[in-house]
Amino acid sequence: MRIAQVAPLYESVPPKLYGGTERVVFHLTEELVRMGHAVTLLASGDSQTSARLISPCARSLRLDADCRDQMAYHMILLDQVFQDLDEYDIVHFHIDYLHYPLSRASNTPHVTTLHGRLDLPELAVLYRRFRDVPLVSISDSQRQPLPRVNWQGTVYHGLPADLYDFNARRGSYLAFIGRISPEKRVDRAIEIARRCQVPLKIAAKVDPTDRKYYEREIEPLLDQPGVEFIGEIGEHQKSEFLGGALALLFPIDWPEPFGLVMIESMACGTPVVAWHCGSVPEVLDEGVTGFICDSMDEAVGAVGRAGRLDRARCRRQFESRFLVSRMAEDYLRIYQHLVDQGRSLDQSGYGRNHPGPGSVLHSGDVVARR
Repeated sequence: MRIAQVAPLYESVPPKLYGGTERVVFHLTEELVRMGHAVTLLASGDSQTSARLISPCARSLRLDADCRDQMAYHMILLDQVFQDLDEYDIVHFHIDYLHYPLSRASNTPHVTTLHGRLDLPELAVLYRRFRDVPLVSISDSQRQPLPRVNWQGTVYHGLPADLYDFNARRGSYLAFIGRISPEKRVDRAIEIARRCQVPLKIAAKVDPTDRKYYEREIEPLLDQPGVEFIGEIGEHQKSEFLGGALALLFPIDWPEPFGLVMIESMACGTPVVAWHCGSVPEVLDEGVTGFICDSMDEAVGAVGRAGRLDRARCRRQFESRFLVSRMAEDYLRIYQHLVDQGRSLDQSGYGRNHPGPGSVLHSGDVVARR
């Protein structure tokens, strides 16, 4: 199959540091190439891929201090996609809703994976207008604000089996990795570690939009005994960082669409102590790969039990549920369904973007949720 993967330009594929969406796009692209498909990746020019690479900009925009208008390059990206549509059997977008007006006018099958939160009021207005666009969710909980759009399936993220090293030994510290922002609640992580009297290592980036929050709310907490702020780390540092931990703290306070760091931690054999928000109950298996909490007291108790969990079993759950091969197969089923659907509509005399007689705009899932 001839497949185009369209990535955001803010980070390279894979990202040099932080960047969950771009990391998922990278692993999906590489697995599809390995399976023998002809894949074109549209991403920043500093991306690394086995696929054909098309780039509207020389480097990732977040790390380009000279770029003042990031949207300009995304407009070029869209033009590059749509001028070459005849080269693809399907186009897989990861750029949110930027392409919807153009995709709707196209006869090439397409699908969009939504990687972010969907509970913003403006999105309800948007999806009333674009309720026919084929979509993929990354967890069932992500769908809740928009139940009546054209969901094609839920596809959980997946990673290569050999990406992270398994560490069978119980670690000596708690880990936090991600962004410093109000919804990620690193302040909770610091309080949990303080109450448990276990050292905490924080590997996180601070976006410009969160700089004032960091300086006002978080920076004063970093002077507490046992708290070590490492800053942003890259892929090659994660095995040691996560594998050496007693547990990963994931004390979020928002409807997390997936939480890639949870399966990264599981791959290292490290259990997760997380808040009962968003996708957490779908990703974690209670008492196997971690504990799901609703309060600080529960989280403190969970840290005390984390060392008794079987780290090898934690790793096995990752291998059975969250490998990149399963993710790619799930997406291929959706791709094939949309390609077949397009051919059927062509033969019926309706255009691919016409729903046809008797059809509905919110189709059933192609991929069974796992």
